[in-house]
Amino acid sequence: MNNRDRLLGLTVAVLWGLNFLAIRVGLDHFPPFFFAGLRFLVIAIPVLLFVRPPKVPIAWLLLYGFGFGFLQFAFLFAAMNAGMPTGLASLVLQSSAPFTIVLGALLLREHVGRRRIVGITVAVVGMALIGWDRAQAASLLPVVLTLLAGLGWAFGNLGNRLARSTEPMRLMLWMCVIPPLPMLALSAAVEGPSTGWRALGDSFSSSGWPALAGLTYIVLLGTIAGSGLWTVLISRHPAGVIAPFSLLVPVVGIAGAWTFLDEAPSALSLVGAAVVIGGCLGGMTGTRGTTGAVSPGRDRPRLRESEPCLPDPRLRASK
Repeated sequence: MNNRDRLLGLTVAVLWGLNFLAIRVGLDHFPPFFFAGLRFLVIAIPVLLFVRPPKVPIAWLLLYGFGFGFLQFAFLFAAMNAGMPTGLASLVLQSSAPFTIVLGALLLREHVGRRRIVGITVAVVGMALIGWDRAQAASLLPVVLTLLAGLGWAFGNLGNRLARSTEPMRLMLWMCVIPPLPMLALSAAVEGPSTGWRALGDSFSSSGWPALAGLTYIVLLGTIAGSGLWTVLISRHPAGVIAPFSLLVPVVGIAGAWTFLDEAPSALSLVGAAVVIGGCLGGMTGTRGTTGAVSPGRDRPRLRESEPCLPDPRLRASK
């Protein structure tokens, strides 16, 4: 990998890590389900008008959009609205990695090698440390909701994998078409039919512009720019070379929340974070067979022990 692509990888990690701060700013103004629906609606409208649909089975597109878009962000935004610290949310959401591997083994009969099993076990221990620490200091509910968000992301990953699209960026954009209607319907039922729209109107005022700026960041930088750069990188380099950059996302998220939001994590949470990242990174060390090019959208049907601990980085089109 040349220095230019290393810089692009670091840029994506920073964009996605700071995305959690933008979510926090938006949730201080918008109700969570409406905000989640709005972030996809803003992308879905131009996609429907100007982007050709990907040539994939509709069932897998729906699974991708419902898992990655609806379930993940409904639970994540609810968790952060219920008090999940911004930095820890960026870390606990990485539970999607072991969830994806386990679901792949159970539902797709994918092989899970010894190195991956060890990596998953270590990462789960780290998650348990964070959960235990949060249970001592505050409610455990936000952690559980964030884990459910990771599970939703994992189901979306399976839909992405089964779609086997040769146009991953186009598939990601059309995934954004799926969540808005069910998310806005959930918002109307839980938060009230007019609550979110009133908040949207207020966001154009002098006091509401930070929420509008947060939404703009999520759409333009977190989703379109971040996912676009990631797609470019995964088209140039093997998955095992690109995957470690995703481990920097929670590092940036925790550091950013600490710096800008005064969310100082406890010592035990930091230990748990290091254990989670170490477990995923340990599953990628000593890999073999990662020197060849990876064709975008051509997922292999079976995961071997030599492949990364994390799910295919092409599936991380999010934050």
